[in-house]
Amino acid sequence: MFALDDPTGTLQAVWKVKEQLRALLRTGSLEDAAAAKQVLEELVKEAARPETNRLYRTVCRWWKEIEVLIITGATTGKVEANNTAIKNIKRTARGYRNAANYKSVILLRSAVRTAA
Repeated sequence: MFALDDPTGTLQAVWKVKEQLRALLRTGSLEDAAAAKQVLEELVKEAARPETNRLYRTVCRWWKEIEVLIITGATTGKVEANNTAIKNIKRTARGYRNAANYKSVILLRSAVRTAA
């Protein structure tokens, strides 16, 4: 696919960087993560794109947090999903003048999400 659609090789180089970052985040140990980070650095240098350089700087800046993710596997995904759901409920419930009705809408929507 890359041979036909990407004659300069730029798209393939950027794709390799993206895939290596995904591999880095899937590692199970700090040693594997450090090795994957080294490979990521080499791929970023090969790609020589401002976007990939910025991505690598971000990975370096957040490395301690990435290590915590690798060790614990803990993310804020559930909290972020709940916050988004609350915002959507608030958005659809605009215009309620009765606080009790507003509260009922919030509770019913969250119950439906939990049951689904």
